[in-house]
Amino acid sequence: MINRLKTPELFIPTCRAEMAARGWDELDILFISGDAYVDHPAFGVPLLARLLESAGYRVGIIAQPDWRDKQAFTGMGRPRLFAAVAAGAMDSMVNHYTAAKKRRNDDAYTPGNRAGARPNRAVIAYVAAIKGAFRGLPVIIGGIEASLRRLAHYDYWDDAVRRSILVDSKADLLLYGMAEFALLEVARRVAGGELPAQIHDLRGTAYLTSNPPANVIPLPSFDQVTADKKAFGEAFRLAETEQNPFSGRTLAQPHGHRCVVVNPPALPLTAAELDKLYALPFLRRPHSSYCEKIPAYEQIRFSITTHRGCFGGCAFCAIGMHQGKTIQSRSQQSVLAEVDTLATAPEFRGTISDLGGPSANMYGLSCNDAGAEEKCRRPSCLWPQRCSRLDCSDQAATKLLAQAQQRPGIKHLFVSSGVRFDLLPQQPAYFQRLIKHHVSGLLKVAPESFAPATLQMMRKAQPDLFSWFLKEFHQLNQGCGKRQGIVPYLMAAHPGTTLTQMIDVALFLVRNKLKVEQVQEFTPTPGTLSTCLYYTDRNPYTGKEIYVPRSREERQMQKALLLWHLPESAPLIRQALRICQRQKDGVELLGGR
Repeated sequence: MINRLKTPELFIPTCRAEMAARGWDELDILFISGDAYVDHPAFGVPLLARLLESAGYRVGIIAQPDWRDKQAFTGMGRPRLFAAVAAGAMDSMVNHYTAAKKRRNDDAYTPGNRAGARPNRAVIAYVAAIKGAFRGLPVIIGGIEASLRRLAHYDYWDDAVRRSILVDSKADLLLYGMAEFALLEVARRVAGGELPAQIHDLRGTAYLTSNPPANVIPLPSFDQVTADKKAFGEAFRLAETEQNPFSGRTLAQPHGHRCVVVNPPALPLTAAELDKLYALPFLRRPHSSYCEKIPAYEQIRFSITTHRGCFGGCAFCAIGMHQGKTIQSRSQQSVLAEVDTLATAPEFRGTISDLGGPSANMYGLSCNDAGAEEKCRRPSCLWPQRCSRLDCSDQAATKLLAQAQQRPGIKHLFVSSGVRFDLLPQQPAYFQRLIKHHVSGLLKVAPESFAPATLQMMRKAQPDLFSWFLKEFHQLNQGCGKRQGIVPYLMAAHPGTTLTQMIDVALFLVRNKLKVEQVQEFTPTPGTLSTCLYYTDRNPYTGKEIYVPRSREERQMQKALLLWHLPESAPLIRQALRICQRQKDGVELLGGR
């Protein structure tokens, strides 16, 4: 352990002057981030930087550097140990382009919400820039972009299979998942004289080698998955079934004369370990050099994260592949301490905008059979039906909401991160408290579809469960004397969804008087089952072929059907009805429009 004087009241250094304020003439580790620097635990690079700082390392952050300018990377000098690169909180291609492959005009992680502050394929561009600036410097990559592209993957924007990002970036080591303690261990070992490229035995890492270890799970090679879609599906299936951190095995995928070796995932953090991360001395605000607002910060500045991970296993979601299926919850003491800290902030006005996580009502939940959990290979604890070993008790989450609401300075406390409605039948106390105290007018839920075949592809709950939820929601509101609404998140053009199925979904919305404000058009993103379905046109687990809506015209019609209530949707709805020969449903869907 390195022991040095720390000044936690300061931002992590971003320039020479800030290094001088700490009395530093050299960094140990230099972080490069595609996001603006916000010193808050919800932002990955600052959290990692604060963790390394707490261990005594001298760390600096270069946020959103101009990747075309060598001097943008050299301002704080060559770091002693290594550089650590992340694209930011989003994959840079998802950040830049819509599902229609049109360039976005905004970036919530940039001051002023401006687009263009990071490059396409940011990890590759940043690694090239930092290696050009400091020849021979070891570079480690991580974050969501590196994590989900760790193996050969389909890239929607190239419409082709790309190599592992470890190969394309020429980085020395890849850390996948949340990576806090893997990064700490890498720093310790590099400080002791090892090179990152020589570290081959660490969980949550991937590396390149010409001599893969024995007893690995061999995946179809890059050449094979490029030439054969069935091989691509097999590679995905094998990789997904080895995600259990307790029993997952090492994977090896040949790329030419070398192999990408992916070690088993890192073990889940304990509550005590997670508490320590959130107790780090964050300033909880953007760096003082910024003059414009950062939308992503504004959205979370008065919110609190209670846990990480998700056992839902939705086919289109990357959370399980990144954060893991195991729910890792902070202690109630840790969360309440953060509530108290937030309540003393000068700009706080008494309202916590969100207390939750990937799914708020998963806080405190776990498998009640440790032996079974260590061997489990199910991608979801809720699909195709809820696992009998899943402890769905709502006691911890309900108690936390009640205690947080009673803290001094708290006037309102909302849950806006969304809840899993398919857990609520087993969580009556949480459901009642949520409706009575913690909905700010509209409750976010994500049924995603109401077409049974599509829901099966998505690994989501069937429509009858959502119908139960609607009925209970309205009854609880009546009992509380409230008139609150539901914001259902729905997806158009997911693999397996036909146009006639989407007409049925639209009719479900009409009959239940549901109006969707926003519709997500399915975008194939690296590392998910849905992307595998999209690319291969078949289910990798069953081998059965599936229908994939690909044409821009059909995708627009599917989206219009979900937005049935908007006048501008009417022409596309009529077109869909004609194609499916279901003009008789036009009266109900269009109401004379």
